[in-house]
Amino acid sequence: MAVVPVVARSRATRSTDEQSLLPNSGSGGRAGFWLYLIPGFALFLVVILIPLVWNIYLSFTEWRGIKPPEFIGLDNWVELAGDTKFWTSFGNSIAMIIAMVIVPTLLGLLLAAMLFDLVGKKFGGRVASFLRATYYLPQVLPVAVAAIVIGWILRPENGALNTVLAAIGLGDLQHNWLGSPDTALLSIMFVMVWVQLGYPVVIFMAALQRVDPELYEAAELDGANWLQRFRWITVSIIRPEIFVVTLTCTIAALKVFGPIYTLTRGGPGTSTIVPSYYSYSEFFQNQQVGYGATIATALTVVIVLLTVVFIKAQNRAERAESER
Repeated sequence: MAVVPVVARSRATRSTDEQSLLPNSGSGGRAGFWLYLIPGFALFLVVILIPLVWNIYLSFTEWRGIKPPEFIGLDNWVELAGDTKFWTSFGNSIAMIIAMVIVPTLLGLLLAAMLFDLVGKKFGGRVASFLRATYYLPQVLPVAVAAIVIGWILRPENGALNTVLAAIGLGDLQHNWLGSPDTALLSIMFVMVWVQLGYPVVIFMAALQRVDPELYEAAELDGANWLQRFRWITVSIIRPEIFVVTLTCTIAALKVFGPIYTLTRGGPGTSTIVPSYYSYSEFFQNQQVGYGATIATALTVVIVLLTVVFIKAQNRAERAESER
């Protein structure tokens, strides 16, 4: 009869011992959790927070990178507000948003729906996956390699595009595509559409995996055509992914630097200059570190504000959807 209490006591003792070994038992265990956060916090501090604070401080100084920075208050910001080159760079950023956000998102949504709903059904999932990888290939290419390829295509003397135009009898359309102010920005925009298109295609095709195929079948039986299924099923269900793609692509468009640096260096004139390249040129070419920091800080503020707006819009859309 005494066996049961002994077993109960042994189980209780073992349970107490196991709980004492858990990381969250006691103040010492809770402190152990913070040890795992130290490496990430250290990297965040060194790579992001300290450079950000230092950059903001430099935006209120005049510094050429040699002598100690000289605090000048809001002079850099006043100069920035009246800088036509800065506003031109932001105008070009709007063109980058069109080329890297609006066009790729819309085309990517259509292509993903067609690959998933049409190509996948008729030719199988392997063909759809191959085409998806083909669209994503420009994202994998290094910027320098892509710039070499695009530079060869758009070269004015013996570039592939001008050679093809001459071969088909359209020699009058030959042009210095990257060296002329009237076509340089458009050429960069076409390049960025090509580079950026694969990203939304991959994201949207992954999102479509969670769409129930029976919804498409039921809608098709009810007489809905492909566009109606696309509008009321595809777009409605993968709306969160559309917000994510739009936000991340907008941030990438505002920060774009590599293609501008490798293809045009912001020229000819200021026809393709963007804020990130303008900040770089002030930092390293003109040695106006304080003014370059001001441009970078202004760009950071714009990106943060747009991120807040996107997140609030997404939350509002999700609440409206849940209330229906």
